[in-house]
Amino acid sequence: MDPRAITAEPQARRPDTVPGLGRSLDSQEMVINMGPQHPSTHGVLRLELVVDGEIVVDVIPHIGYLHRCFEKHCEHMTSYQQVIPYADRLDYVAAMSNELGYVVGVERLLGIKVPERVEYIRVIMAEFSRIVSHLIAIGTYGMDIGAFTPFLYCMRDREHVLDIFERTCGARLLYNYMWVGGLSHDVPPDFQESVRRFCRYFKPNVKELNDLLSYNKIFVERTANVGVLPAAVAVNYAVSGPALRGSGVHWDLRRDDPYSIYDRFEFDIPVGLGLKGTVGDCWDRYMVRVHEMEQSVRIIEQAVEQLPPGDVQSAIPKRIRPNAGELYARTETPKGELGYYIVSDGTASPFRVKVKAPSFVNLSALPAMCRGAMISDVVAILGSIDIVLGEVDR
Repeated sequence: MDPRAITAEPQARRPDTVPGLGRSLDSQEMVINMGPQHPSTHGVLRLELVVDGEIVVDVIPHIGYLHRCFEKHCEHMTSYQQVIPYADRLDYVAAMSNELGYVVGVERLLGIKVPERVEYIRVIMAEFSRIVSHLIAIGTYGMDIGAFTPFLYCMRDREHVLDIFERTCGARLLYNYMWVGGLSHDVPPDFQESVRRFCRYFKPNVKELNDLLSYNKIFVERTANVGVLPAAVAVNYAVSGPALRGSGVHWDLRRDDPYSIYDRFEFDIPVGLGLKGTVGDCWDRYMVRVHEMEQSVRIIEQAVEQLPPGDVQSAIPKRIRPNAGELYARTETPKGELGYYIVSDGTASPFRVKVKAPSFVNLSALPAMCRGAMISDVVAILGSIDIVLGEVDR
């Protein structure tokens, strides 16, 4: 047979469609990838950008690169206490907050009440966790936009809190400190004085941070009127935490659905006011975190002065075996509402532990915030949400 007579089968033309976009690309549009190796995606996150020149038409987040099977691990633990180290690794820059939400849920399932001293120490540690998380968010956010020095200042201040954590439980990042019914260790003898010393040290540094970064002309121009998230859109997406309050919504579980002993303290709920641009823009979300650190210091100062004596392990059950049932517990973490849906089948290990992660929910609003923005603004918008991929992917 003449080889020239052999012709290849004609291939069907593949349409220029983007999975998830639901339509074909216009002639002027193209798709580019941001991540998953890009340092400004705050972890292994890939954003598929549909762009028309420099204008973002749509954003499609691709997640799952850091999936750790958290929920399946929980179901295979031999006890409820063994879940706590895995909870640490959700939002790994605010591990104390993850632990608090889980132990509060299991304690409600068991119907046990922890000692007063435990409650106060938990609140202090949770608010310290909020401060260190926000310092990471603020420092890396400045670096995303091109300001390197504020990152060093934030890391310097964060070290003081990590020193307190280390003296208390021996760890600086992942703690396994809050146990069902109590704490793994009591605080050291100099704990109260070291906490007071930090509060005195940190208050002036917030003003220093504002002078250096918050009101910097270049920083304001990069964040004001960028990535505006209207309050109604934020609520419809179930956004929570500073990302929601940055849109002007007064909602904080510590005040609106109190848990632990938060109803005993006086503190304000900072919200976005549109002082530099539009309410709900990147600058508002950033500034809410700065003000929240100041409020966390207020709570810590009140709690450390009221810290009662007592034993932190007297209520830890020898055997944790809740009756068959289910419960949803939610707490206000630095990123937003962290919910644990815990199902017990009456055995010593949980039947189901489902997590509602604030980073995952808040990330879903990213496309609505990015449409119509410049490519260079996507990094600023993503950084203003403050996600951690360990919590997004779980």
